[in-house]
Amino acid sequence: MDTVAVKKEQKKVEISSAEWQIMRIVWTLKHVTSTEIINLMQQKQDWSDSTIKTLITRLTKKEFLSRKKENGRYIYSTTVSEQETMDEYANSLFNDFCAHKTGSVLNELINSLDISKSDIELLQKTLDNKVKTAPEKVNCDCLPDGCEHMC
Repeated sequence: MDTVAVKKEQKKVEISSAEWQIMRIVWTLKHVTSTEIINLMQQKQDWSDSTIKTLITRLTKKEFLSRKKENGRYIYSTTVSEQETMDEYANSLFNDFCAHKTGSVLNELINSLDISKSDIELLQKTLDNKVKTAPEKVNCDCLPDGCEHMC
């Protein structure tokens, strides 16, 4: 029997590509000043101090970063888990794709990304478990009534 997996409503993670770069620094260092963020970002990107400060401010307003004042300077830390944020972002992204094509997109990702042997083993275990309950076919969900012959 053909089935379509019901897509969970996911919270959209509204972080720009540039903001992800800032978040990665703060997730890695845990507690960091804006000066440290600026210095590290300028080693990776040719961005001005003001551009980086704007990104930090945006992330603080969006409540992805928090700040506290210590010895006259602000210390930034994250308010969200790195893994949970990445998972929410990926789920949100995949919810925008045709359900019928998510397997091929995942396959392309796996082929194109550097993945450690331990991650590959984890993926293999996950797929071994997933195959037990997987439908024979995932139907297209692009149109309200499906579009089997178009996708």
